[in-house]
Amino acid sequence: MAKSTVNHILKSIDQHRVIELLREMVAIPSVNPFDEPTSDQTRELEIANYYEQRMQDIGMLTSRRDVVDGRPNIFGRIKGNGKGPCIMLAGHLDTVGVIGYDAPFDPVIRKQRVYGRGSCDMKAGLASFLEIATVILQEEIELEGDLIIAGIADEEHQMIGSQEIRKNGPIPDFAIVGEPTELEVSRAHKGQLCMHIRTYGKACHSSIPEQGVNAIQHMSKVLEAFSDYNSELRARPQHSTFGHSSFSPGVIKGGDIVSSVPDSCELEVDRRLISGETVDQVVSEYRKRIDPLMSQLPDFHYEISEPTLHGEPLDTPEDSAIVEKITEAYQHTTQRTSALPVFTGSTDAPNLLSPAVICGPGSVEQAHTLNEYVEIDQVTKAAEIYLRTVLSMQSSGG
Repeated sequence: MAKSTVNHILKSIDQHRVIELLREMVAIPSVNPFDEPTSDQTRELEIANYYEQRMQDIGMLTSRRDVVDGRPNIFGRIKGNGKGPCIMLAGHLDTVGVIGYDAPFDPVIRKQRVYGRGSCDMKAGLASFLEIATVILQEEIELEGDLIIAGIADEEHQMIGSQEIRKNGPIPDFAIVGEPTELEVSRAHKGQLCMHIRTYGKACHSSIPEQGVNAIQHMSKVLEAFSDYNSELRARPQHSTFGHSSFSPGVIKGGDIVSSVPDSCELEVDRRLISGETVDQVVSEYRKRIDPLMSQLPDFHYEISEPTLHGEPLDTPEDSAIVEKITEAYQHTTQRTSALPVFTGSTDAPNLLSPAVICGPGSVEQAHTLNEYVEIDQVTKAAEIYLRTVLSMQSSGG
């Protein structure tokens, strides 16, 4: 497509339209319920219905599948002529929680920023996706391949939404995940493995603790056993892309009432994976540290659960077409050179089973905070980057 034509199309991006869409989405609570029952705030159904309706309003072909009851994945499609690749623009519908957050669903604009839960992570990306679909349909641009927008459930917890896509499709030729990167293009991130370690004891009245076995005290010894684990991981040879793997104990629960010796304690741990690391290898490392406690502590019993989350690393080759084209689009839009940084978190991208990049408006440092915001300028620039990428990979000239 000629440069003058591309520039004409890019002028159709409407900042007011995309920001109003973002504000409307922020105002719809879609907090992930995690392991709790759903409520008016902790569910994705309303935002999924809204996003699907907006896709239909602009003329996209839509479909949906419930991942579990009331938690759907939403898909919008613009059909191409069958001569080019299928590109998926993917983003999650859920957000993290809002405890301690003052007015999280009030999408105010201050200092050229949109504030509110989900503004950065990642409803800004979802709004930018819909804006480029609007432009493509309004300008009647013929695409060589299909363009799919996916609104995905449950990214913030167990990624059951993208796992459902991995199983049932659609599987694109290339994918862009709009997580907040301040528009930088990232082709890689570490994997993530979450599991529970449980210790078991014997309950009794707290006034006679010698007659029980305290599972919390036993768990404290487990924590001690992992005290130098990160040092060990950092001492291993560094991966050329990912650096070192890491370990973090994140959630601990034990006991029911203070006047009883607890007979169980549960620790949820997070292990970031580099290429080549397996679940079996990590479990073996855990057992190597915990097993000696069985001979050191009377009545020590433990178990390690099956993974509650196993996200694979993403390592898209630098010479992949999606990396090359979106990097060019980034440079045209920002007048900067992308360093292709490794994304700090894990994403749905590996479950899409295609070469993928992470690129989106907002900073990951704002995600999950109690004062979340996204720069308005980045939202419209994200739309320009996505549109440039799609046009360069799929357009037959309109």
